[in-house]
Amino acid sequence: MERVKYLILGAGPAGLAFANRLRQKGEESFLLLEKEKEAGGLCRSMDVDGAPLDIGGGHFLDVRRPEVNRFLFGFMPEEEWNRYERDSKISFDERYIANGRYLDHPFEANIWQMKPEKQKEYLESIAEAGCNKGEKRPEKFVDWIYWKLGKRIAEDYMLPYNEKMFGRDLNILGTYWLEKLPNVSYEETKKSCMEKRAYGEQPGHARFYYPKKYGYGELWLRMQDAVREKVVVNAAAKKLDAACRKVVCADGTAYEGEKIVTTVPWAEWEEIFGMPEGFSQKAAGLKHSSTQIEYVLEKMDTKAHWIYYPEREISYHRILVRHNFCPNGKGYWTETNKERVEPDSGRFRYMNEYAYPLNTADKPQIMKELLEQARSKEIYGLGRWGEHAHYNSDLVVERAMKLAEELA
Repeated sequence: MERVKYLILGAGPAGLAFANRLRQKGEESFLLLEKEKEAGGLCRSMDVDGAPLDIGGGHFLDVRRPEVNRFLFGFMPEEEWNRYERDSKISFDERYIANGRYLDHPFEANIWQMKPEKQKEYLESIAEAGCNKGEKRPEKFVDWIYWKLGKRIAEDYMLPYNEKMFGRDLNILGTYWLEKLPNVSYEETKKSCMEKRAYGEQPGHARFYYPKKYGYGELWLRMQDAVREKVVVNAAAKKLDAACRKVVCADGTAYEGEKIVTTVPWAEWEEIFGMPEGFSQKAAGLKHSSTQIEYVLEKMDTKAHWIYYPEREISYHRILVRHNFCPNGKGYWTETNKERVEPDSGRFRYMNEYAYPLNTADKPQIMKELLEQARSKEIYGLGRWGEHAHYNSDLVVERAMKLAEELA
């Protein structure tokens, strides 16, 4: 049985960033286990139709965390990246829109792009939103959306889009994660309509990097190469003995670590030993959604990088317009919740079982208890799945770097 100081589970952005930061700090007693044949997790890319396609969905490197970017540029220099100003759209009823069929994203900042009579309808709806009338904040997700955004935005965009992305029963979700939504005030929205420009803060990835010659997955392959002799691929962790910090993989191989850093979904463990009673049941109660990626060879007449589709009659919730950001890319790919996937089209498809952690109402308490109990055994949850939080890759890397500083 191999024993190391740091046993790292999962070679996605979190595990790779943690491992490489350990090496930069002079630590060599670590091992990284990855269930797939190569690293990258949800950020992997494959060659499809002569160009890279990101099989985990749309992932980009945000510019907002310069320390993270400097760290990552150490593996893939900045000159190998293109920098973009985000151009994202929302597909909408063209009868509502002054020019074309798309609104700029975010919706509430771009109502001014609608026809005048429709602007008036949405403005009146915003004025009646509970948050603008001083009404008490509701506890249920659906009620909260009405309270925050008003009836028209809720019913025409936010609720149908979230149903497509996360599932029909939205009230299993909590509201604690929605605070990042901007306030939608009547006065600000009216001003934007009068001045014909967007207002408020820019959304995430307002400016981002994407590789000039490769898919986003290339970055993580290079980080794997930097610690290649410490990476074991095709090693799916299945059993965890917290008492002695031992992990047994699907092939029966066992590993021990003085500390374990896990980036894999808690619900994926077949057995967990040595933890307080009820730990495994809590882990199994965490919910997630699955997303299928499908490639479509069709050039779209748009400069957008991606487009959101709230229409219920369309199966997918988002498309990534590959030819607008990916080198030599053709066509686009769709992202569709597993529950809405249509019969096989014969096109390239890839199913990501673990795509998005669901922010259910009980998740904060579950994760607080899981992570505290795990830490008491020197087991540390990290990243989108280790912390069961909808983190983008730049934030995941930042958290990995901080954990390495804390532990090493």
